[in-house]
Amino acid sequence: MHRSYNLTHLILAGVAILGLTPLMVVVDAQARIAFVSNRDGNLAIYVMDDDGGNPRKLSNDPMADWYPSWFFDGKRIAFTSDKNDRAGNRQIYVMDTDGGNRRRLTNNDFAEWDPAWSPDGKRIAFTSSGTRNITGGNWQIYVMDADGDNLRRLTENDFNDWNPSWSPDGKRIAFVSKRADDGNKEIYVMDADGRNPRNLTRSPRHDENPSWSPNGKRIAFTSARNDRSGNRQIYVMDADGENQQRLTKNDFNDWNPSWSPDGKRIAFVSNRADDENKEIYVMNADGSNPRNLTNNPHHDTDPAWYDPAFAVAPAGKVLMLWGCLKRIDR
Repeated sequence: MHRSYNLTHLILAGVAILGLTPLMVVVDAQARIAFVSNRDGNLAIYVMDDDGGNPRKLSNDPMADWYPSWFFDGKRIAFTSDKNDRAGNRQIYVMDTDGGNRRRLTNNDFAEWDPAWSPDGKRIAFTSSGTRNITGGNWQIYVMDADGDNLRRLTENDFNDWNPSWSPDGKRIAFVSKRADDGNKEIYVMDADGRNPRNLTRSPRHDENPSWSPNGKRIAFTSARNDRSGNRQIYVMDADGENQQRLTKNDFNDWNPSWSPDGKRIAFVSNRADDENKEIYVMNADGSNPRNLTNNPHHDTDPAWYDPAFAVAPAGKVLMLWGCLKRIDR
C-alpha cells in the first residue's frame, strides 16, 4: 500500500510557513513585570511574576536605577542609572535580565533617561535634557540604535517633550509635551521619524504616562482632569484621542499604567494602601477588579510588563514551526 502526503496539506503547510516566517513566537513559563523599588535602600530594578510572586533584584549598585524597558525577547532590559557619572547625570544603560552584562549606551554631560525599546528591538527612544542645537536645554525626544549608535533627534521646540512610548507596529510614538498654549502636560503622538505631531488629549489638566494597548487601538494614560482634589487617575482613549474614559476613581493617586501583552489587564502605581506607600496594582482593562501586587514598607513604581507567550520577534529571525502533515493511504 502506497502512502503519500495529501497535496492540499502540503500547500497549506507551505503557505503557513511563508506567511509566518517573519515572526518568531518566544515561549516561556511565566509572565513577568519589571519594576523599581527602594526596598533595599536605593532605587533598583526588580522583576516579579505577574501575580506579584517571586520578586528578585536585578541591579545591584549604590546609585539609582529606574525606568525599565524590555527587549522584545525578554533577555535584556534598558534602564536609566546615575552610576558612573560624577556630575549625577542619569544615562541610559542595558543589562541582561539576570542582572548581568551591564553596559552604558549614552555618555555625555547632560541627563538622558526614560528609555523605550522599539517593538523590533532595533531602536531605543529616550528623553534628553541636552542642548544639542537648541536654546534653553529643554527636554526633547531622541532615538538611537539599540547599541547606542546613530543618535538622532525627533522633537525640537521651545517646550519640554518627554516620556516616549512606541506603538506596537513601531510606526508611531506617543509622548508628553507642554507645548500647548495653556502650558498643560498633554499627550501627543508623532510618526516614528518625528514628523506629524498632533495633540490627543486637549484637556484643562495635566495628562501624562501614555501606554499603548497591544493591538494599538487604545492608549492608557494618567490624568487629574475630573478629580477636584487634583489626584491622578488612570484613563484610556482610542489611539486617535477619541472616546476618553476614566478607569480608576479613589481618593488617592493612580498613575503609570502598563498593559499586559494580551490586553486584558493594566498594571499601575497607587498610593491607596493603608500606609500610603507607592505600590504596584493590577486591574482588568475596563478598570474592574483592582488588586495589589506588591506590599512592603518601601516604594514600588515603574511597572513594565513582559509576557513571553506573546513575544514576537521581528522579520529576519528564524521561525521554528512544528507540526505534522496528514498522511493519506491510497
